[in-house]
Amino acid sequence: MNRVLRRLAPRTLRGRLSLVALTTAALLMTVLTVAFSTVTDRHLRHQADDELRNRAAAVATTIDTSGPRVRVLETVNDSLLDANVWIYVGTRLVEKPPSTTPESTLTRAADRLATLGKRVCTTVEAEGPRFVRLCSRPVPGHRSTATVVTALDLAPYRNSADTLLLGFLILDAVMLACTYALTRLAVGRALRPVRTMTDQATQWSAVGSDERFGAEHHPAELARLGTSLDALLDRIRTVLRHEQQLTGELSHELRTPLTRIIIELDWWRARPRSGAETRATHEVIAEAAQSMRTICDTVLNDAREGAQNASTAPGATAVVPVLHRLVGNLDARKQVKTVVDVTDPELEAGVAPALLERIVSPLLTNAVRYARSTVTVSARQLPGGVRIDVTDDGPGVPEAFVDDLFQPGRRADSGDGHDGAGLGLPLARRLARAAGGEVSHDPGHTPGALFLVNLPAG
Repeated sequence: MNRVLRRLAPRTLRGRLSLVALTTAALLMTVLTVAFSTVTDRHLRHQADDELRNRAAAVATTIDTSGPRVRVLETVNDSLLDANVWIYVGTRLVEKPPSTTPESTLTRAADRLATLGKRVCTTVEAEGPRFVRLCSRPVPGHRSTATVVTALDLAPYRNSADTLLLGFLILDAVMLACTYALTRLAVGRALRPVRTMTDQATQWSAVGSDERFGAEHHPAELARLGTSLDALLDRIRTVLRHEQQLTGELSHELRTPLTRIIIELDWWRARPRSGAETRATHEVIAEAAQSMRTICDTVLNDAREGAQNASTAPGATAVVPVLHRLVGNLDARKQVKTVVDVTDPELEAGVAPALLERIVSPLLTNAVRYARSTVTVSARQLPGGVRIDVTDDGPGVPEAFVDDLFQPGRRADSGDGHDGAGLGLPLARRLARAAGGEVSHDPGHTPGALFLVNLPAG
């Protein structure tokens, strides 16, 4: 049964709301119709009773109970007064309508009313079938009491009631049809902005658009829906950005060590090699494979952390807390003073907090590694973006190495005693570019080194 009802239920929200409105209106109109019918029947019955009492009062004026015997006086309209009138002296029937017999249903009903001896009315189903209303009126006297019973056919009243009921039912049907049509129209117009927002959200999510609905200039319900859709679009954009970032980084970073492996294998296969040359080739391949593993671990760890923070909306990251957290995590054994110089505490960048840390952390680590005494991190607002500068007072980047600075696996001096695979700066640049920003080096800055980070504004 429930399955059948579910199949019959409308599939659209507009259809369901229209059905609920139609059902509610039908219940209300049913109650009103029953109430109207009851009130109409009572009113018509009261009219019939008033008519019967007036006729009984008119007949009572023709009955003389002042003497020792009850007399029925003759009048000009006696034939009219005798129609459907029974006159009793005590319980004895004196006069009755010419069209009835002593054994008829109406006469027996009149006998019962006369026996009661008081004003009372009743409805009797007579031959036909038809319903007749009877009312009794006692006429008191000095020695004896007469009773007048009058009857009235209810067919005209019932026809009037049926006509009114039919008209009310037709009005109910028209009202229900109008209610259903107007409800569908009103709900359709009310849901039109929802359909528009849904279509826009689908389109924006497919292309990773920056468009958002916002909560302004919308009714409260649509504002909540817009906020939810904006959060969903932010999460989708974050996921797309992470996916594009991961794909781009892996394809770019793995290309160089993979090329080295292919070249070494081609060189080794070109002609017979000695044992020493074969071992050298193996070492190069092993080094390149280790480099690929390091690159994969670094990129995948970043992607994993980005996925864990995917709920953070882009453009909502405060820069100052992130910079202070990075400075606090630096190696305390380095006797280098690190200064955070940001004049705007409300400065925000359009990237996730974890991504901002991944971009700035390699620059800050390199600056502390090569600085003599001081590292300065500054940030400021630019038109449409945020600028972060990392400056140190170290020896700077050798001029011959500037072109290879952001190449993966390259180091200016591999024997300088510092650990590192040469992946920090390339990865920082790749992350910044994936977020719509850039990481660059200012070769004209002296003394020391200056790295610039440009990111979208929050």
